[in-house]
Amino acid sequence: MLTIVSSFSGVCRAGELDKSKYIGIEEIKDGMKGYCLTCFKGTEVEKFELEVVSTVKNMNPGRDAIIIKSTDERFIHAGLIGGVSGSPVYIDGRLAGAMSFGWTNSKDPVYGVTLIKDMLSVGTETNHAGKETKYSAAFDFSKPLNVLELNKSFQPSSEQKSSSGSDMPQLPCQIITAGLTDSAIRQLNQILDSHGLITVTTPAGGGPVITEDYSAQTQDKEASKLVPGSPLIIPMVIGDIIVALTGTVTEVVGDKIYGFGHGFLGYGPVDLPIATGEVHTVVASNVRSFKLASPLEIVGALKEDQDSAVFGQIGAQAYMFPVSVKVDRYNDTQQRIFTCKVANNRLYTPGMVGIVISGAAMYLGDFPPDNMIEYKVTINTKQAEPITFENVSTGTGVSEVFAETMNSIKLLMNNPFKEAQINSVDVEIKIKPKNIVSHIWSVEASDTRVNPGEKIRLDVVVEAVLEPKKRYSFEMTIPEDLKPGTYEVTICGTEQYVNLLEKLAPHRFLAQNFDTLIEAMREILSFERDDLYCVLILPASGIVLEKAELADLPATKAMVLTDSKRALVAQPLKSWQQQKLKTNTIVIDRKSLQINVVEE
Repeated sequence: MLTIVSSFSGVCRAGELDKSKYIGIEEIKDGMKGYCLTCFKGTEVEKFELEVVSTVKNMNPGRDAIIIKSTDERFIHAGLIGGVSGSPVYIDGRLAGAMSFGWTNSKDPVYGVTLIKDMLSVGTETNHAGKETKYSAAFDFSKPLNVLELNKSFQPSSEQKSSSGSDMPQLPCQIITAGLTDSAIRQLNQILDSHGLITVTTPAGGGPVITEDYSAQTQDKEASKLVPGSPLIIPMVIGDIIVALTGTVTEVVGDKIYGFGHGFLGYGPVDLPIATGEVHTVVASNVRSFKLASPLEIVGALKEDQDSAVFGQIGAQAYMFPVSVKVDRYNDTQQRIFTCKVANNRLYTPGMVGIVISGAAMYLGDFPPDNMIEYKVTINTKQAEPITFENVSTGTGVSEVFAETMNSIKLLMNNPFKEAQINSVDVEIKIKPKNIVSHIWSVEASDTRVNPGEKIRLDVVVEAVLEPKKRYSFEMTIPEDLKPGTYEVTICGTEQYVNLLEKLAPHRFLAQNFDTLIEAMREILSFERDDLYCVLILPASGIVLEKAELADLPATKAMVLTDSKRALVAQPLKSWQQQKLKTNTIVIDRKSLQINVVEE
């Protein structure tokens, strides 16, 4: 076993590289021999011979690079290998940099090397912003919230779609997973695809159960240390489900860790856990070879993530919060509880929570075409009372609970008003093999010509899948002060009702500060899909200023408040009368009829 010890009190002197330990690009010539350190099996770091192909000035603006080719038979057989990013390259016995990029479908194991001087600058006072950068969400908070449709608003910008700010053809960051079905992994790939990340399933039992406890987790403590060439793992999810980024350690200076040779997120200060790892094998592929690895023990925290390297500190502890998913599935004899911890990152945490939900719900495979899910979600935050919502979905698998939970966390973590810390997420899911979609078969009114103050009965016949038709009745009283005219009554399911409500009272779903954001989220998440609504649209009865509803204002006051010269724009306060009934089905359409109010 190759033993490497790094214990430097200082790596640079007066801004210059320590030439006794590091070699600069100006000293490197074509054809020079060297070696890299990386792990192909277990935790053992091995030496692999290489030679310098060339040095390139300004490969990226202000960044030089070294091009090397491995002469080791194992690299020649495998070609470019995902997971070797960060493997230290030594020339003339001194550290030159890290293997960090290559060219897809290359026949030879030709790699680009990020210079060590660029990597060691990460985490310094001149290259450190201190606090984690807030992910910039493009959601328009001037419009009503729609929790189910937030994905389009939270897509990363073009600058953030790569895991590095560099234009170099970097090795793809590799995400290792355990405890996820193929369907859950497909959902994970949809989340990761726009960020240049790819997934590899790893054996779930490959090592000790990973925890946040920094006490000894392996029998061979020396073998689990982070040293140049050893696996460097960034766990995003730990517990019954594992999702983690894998790469390689480049340099260790005291308690400081440098790795990857490129970025993960690439936007600066972060707070993510780092762990040791074990490589099961290198899988050689004609498309893309990769390391099959598992995380072992969390030993520190990642502090800086920039385009030339990631930088962490051993012994530091990154914040993670618990996620619990209780699953009661029709084809299982017992309830199961999946417990995980999720890393705290505004960009990735919402999706990781969603993946835990999907992985838990689909642990016995996909749902049948006819499926119904009853679910309850509680999101606990430091800044507000718990956000709890219950609902039912049908025919859509886990997508509704996935989207509502993930997008609620996105809103909380990316809102522009106040930084929100997620304390925990608890989910209960009950899955049944049935379809509860229904349609409105007919709507009949007891009379379409009524006087103010009279009652009108509406009989609604609903037809559900493979169920007999059911009749529901609404009885509404026409307001005594309603002026004669023609009015519309709408019978609809919850989705259509919410769409109608967004037009009638959009101010109820607006977020103008953190408190109103929470209010709007509670409002939009409170609608249960198995309700049937009857809505009578009435004339406007006042004005709305921001979120304040001012009904029945005297005409003189209303005239003043609606003056176009005022900074606050007044909107008409629309009015309606409604009733709802529980149907235990999900009505997916709407029907309307008109009634004539007359004055005899």
